[in-house]
Amino acid sequence: MKEEKNYQQKITPFLWFNDNAEEAMNFYTSVFQNSSIKFISRYGDAGPGPKGAVMTGSFILDGQEFMALNGGPAYTFTPAISLFVNCDTQQEVDYFWEKLSEGGSTNRCGWLQDRFGVSWQIIPTILGELLHGQRADKSGRVMQAMLQMEKIDIATLQRAFDEAVTV
Repeated sequence: MKEEKNYQQKITPFLWFNDNAEEAMNFYTSVFQNSSIKFISRYGDAGPGPKGAVMTGSFILDGQEFMALNGGPAYTFTPAISLFVNCDTQQEVDYFWEKLSEGGSTNRCGWLQDRFGVSWQIIPTILGELLHGQRADKSGRVMQAMLQMEKIDIATLQRAFDEAVTV
């Protein structure tokens, strides 16, 4: 019988926070199911940070591991990197949109920035199906509808798809 090895994720996103990595990890693990903090490493007497402050941490969001670092103000988050959340239902879209945008800001086409500055895309799975279909007229109408939205509305996307002119 083949011995099973513990799975180790090959690529782990590493997030640089100024001084609120622990707050961010606690927030994110409260938003996503099947989430937990794996470990927190704190500065000791000789560390560059205040004794007891978080240096690094590892946390799991719905099975995906992330690392966090309190690295100071040298770097900040930009929308050049975002975390993409696939949602099966409008209820999921609404939930993640509300939770993650609280204290942050929203933008068009399902993008938001949370209160820590991390960019997220809250996207229903059906959007990809509607945009990448065989019918350019239907996909075009879906794209036009999406471009008018901040939070993505599945019913509006579906109506735009269904109302496309059939040839």
